[in-house]
Amino acid sequence: MPDEVTYERRGAAAVLTIDRPHRRNAVNGRAAELLQEGLERFEADPDARVLVLTGAGEQAFCAGADLKEIESLGPRLSDPGGPLGFTRKVPSKPAIAAISGWCLAGGLELALWCDLRIAAEGSTFGLPERRWGVPLVDGGTQRLPRVVGLGRALDMILTGRMVPASEALAMGLVTEIVPRGRHLERALEIAEALARFPQETMLADRRAAIEGSGLPLEDGLALEAQAGPELFRAARDGAARFAAGAGRGGAGAGV
Repeated sequence: MPDEVTYERRGAAAVLTIDRPHRRNAVNGRAAELLQEGLERFEADPDARVLVLTGAGEQAFCAGADLKEIESLGPRLSDPGGPLGFTRKVPSKPAIAAISGWCLAGGLELALWCDLRIAAEGSTFGLPERRWGVPLVDGGTQRLPRVVGLGRALDMILTGRMVPASEALAMGLVTEIVPRGRHLERALEIAEALARFPQETMLADRRAAIEGSGLPLEDGLALEAQAGPELFRAARDGAARFAAGAGRGGAGAGV
């Protein structure tokens, strides 16, 4: 039986694909284990600079936990990685969700785990587990408010309503909408652009933004300042490159 999650290197990116289209890429216990293994493989590979998480086919990114195999996820409720593989961890490098179709329940929680979310036209987002009494246990109650604000998050969490891609973009849940079938291609384009940036300072800024989220402003500024002395040499070298003409007028970004 083929693996239900695949890992593939594509340039500077590692592509982690939930390959269960017959179940709208819903995750069972085995798939959760493979997702966790995929993250560990990504973290251990210094040449993999961005993780792209996606679902096989165009019908669904991920419909959440496979409710027909819910018992297989029971042992993972107390797993440090989280029920769906790695949702209680924070990656040390950027992650992008490449979304097409249904992005629901735990699938939305997986997408929220990523830094950026690229959605194909016609994609739909929601937390329908509200209807059958399943709680959010893969980070949704914490990450969704951080991404879209508490008011919009509570709307989705309490009502379980479906949110079309256009509304998801307007509320900041989605980073960008692309034509159908181009979600993975676009995510890989962004991954390559991120990989071209000086990594030390980009990762430091990312870490400060994530760790500072929710802190009082004074504490967040202190956290940001910690990286200054450590990265001064990198900043000095970067300033010299800019003075010499590198990166001006958007050159080198390509996002």
